[in-house]
Amino acid sequence: MIFDSKYDLKDESETLLLGKKIASHLHPGMMIYLKGDLGTGKTTLVRGLLRGFGYQDKVKSPTYTLVEPYSFNTFMIYHFDLYRFKNESEWDDSGFREYFNKNSICFVEWPEKAGDVLPKPDIAIELSHQNIGRYIDLKSYTPQGAACLKAII
Repeated sequence: MIFDSKYDLKDESETLLLGKKIASHLHPGMMIYLKGDLGTGKTTLVRGLLRGFGYQDKVKSPTYTLVEPYSFNTFMIYHFDLYRFKNESEWDDSGFREYFNKNSICFVEWPEKAGDVLPKPDIAIELSHQNIGRYIDLKSYTPQGAACLKAII
C-alpha cells in the first residue's frame, strides 16, 4: 500500500461527490476495487464516478449481469459485481480478463469473490455503515492510484 485516506460520508450526495472527485483523476488502464457489505454505497460511488465522466443515464448494479459496460469517446468503463461468484475459477470461465487493459477503467465490486486471480488494483475502496452515513477507507497500491488519492485531499 502506498497511500491511505479515510472519510466520513454523511449521505448519498457526499458519496456521489466523492466519486466525481475521484473520477477527475482517473485514466484508462486503472482498476478500482470496491469492498463493503450490502447497502454500504458501492454502486452509489460508481454512479458518482460515472457522473464525473459525464455519464448521465441510469447506473444499475450489475449483480445479475456481472458487468455493465459504459462507452466513452476514447475508452471504456466496465463496472463488475462479483457478488454471485462462488469461487475464483468462475473468473477464468467468465472471459472478463480481457476487459482489464490500457483502454479501459474497471470498477469491481466484491473483488474478494475472485480470489487471488485479479490483478492488483490502483485503488481499493472499502465502505462501511455508521450510525449516520458511511465510513470510507481509500487505499492506493500503485503510483497512479496514490497520485489520484493525493489529488482529492
